[in-house]
Amino acid sequence: MFAVIRTGGKQYRVAPNDIIEIERIAGEPGDIIELAEVLLLGGSEGTPQAGSPAIAGALVAAEVMEQKRGDKIIVFKKKRRKNYRRKNGHRQALTLLRITEILTDGKKPSKAKAAPRPEPKKAEKKPAEVKAAKPAKAEKKPATKAAAKPRAKPAAAKAKAPAAKPKPKPKKS
Repeated sequence: MFAVIRTGGKQYRVAPNDIIEIERIAGEPGDIIELAEVLLLGGSEGTPQAGSPAIAGALVAAEVMEQKRGDKIIVFKKKRRKNYRRKNGHRQALTLLRITEILTDGKKPSKAKAAPRPEPKKAEKKPAEVKAAKPAKAEKKPATKAAAKPRAKPAAAKAKAPAAKPKPKPKKS
């Protein structure tokens, strides 16, 4: 069985266990959502059933797999010889869905929400481990910044031999 649904201004042909990427809708990963705008049903009885505009009582249940963003699109506008250029980027917010079931006659989805995933527990440190984790006191830090810097070499060591000054050129008269 398949269905044609409308969401986010677009139409999608879906079947159970299909994975589709649609414009963002509210929901956390693991939630079951209902897409009620079913435009066409087909596949089970042989002749497709079309709605005007939607089929009353038809419903598509889907599980939210991931909330993400699409690839970056560069929007560049230019009018030649007019010194007009505009550059913008855009990333569309998307939701990844797995279609679980296609329902008719006003039925509700078999599972309202998937089982919540347990959060990983943080390991608690025991008092003995906490004491062992602290490093032993190292060398004392100097009280001032001046004490921390090594002493500069004496001026006599820096000055080796004075550079010879060039002789001035004689002036022409």
